[in-house]
Amino acid sequence: MLGQLNEKQIDDVLQRQITGRLACHHAGETYIVPLNYVYKNGAIYAHSGPGKKIDMMRKNPKVCFEVEEIENIFQWRCIIAWGTFEEIRNADEKQQVRQLLIHRFMPLMDNPENHPSHGIADESDIDTRIDPIVYRIKLTKITGRFERG
Repeated sequence: MLGQLNEKQIDDVLQRQITGRLACHHAGETYIVPLNYVYKNGAIYAHSGPGKKIDMMRKNPKVCFEVEEIENIFQWRCIIAWGTFEEIRNADEKQQVRQLLIHRFMPLMDNPENHPSHGIADESDIDTRIDPIVYRIKLTKITGRFERG
């Protein structure tokens, strides 16, 4: 049976998952990448080093985000959301989001000290550590579908 997820079911999937796919588009090129995230208050929060994804979102902040839960080929849930990229520049808000991300990801890491991209690097690495770009995707439209075998 195929069906549509209601708002609570959509929120539940977005809360449970931590990896989605972010699609950006600029100058006739579409780019899609996996992304670790936290969902809170109708927004996707994430961070990244500089690169193509950030460059494209700065030029065209309209993005699409997809998350799925797949138990098997006949048992799945999929969320597709559209929203707007907003870079977080305020130091206090940036730190709050970084803490939110760290608290969500750390319990899932086997060896967090080996993941400097998550802002958990040894202080001796301070010269080589990249300060992550922290951002949110304010979701403006969300749809959800499911199949139950």
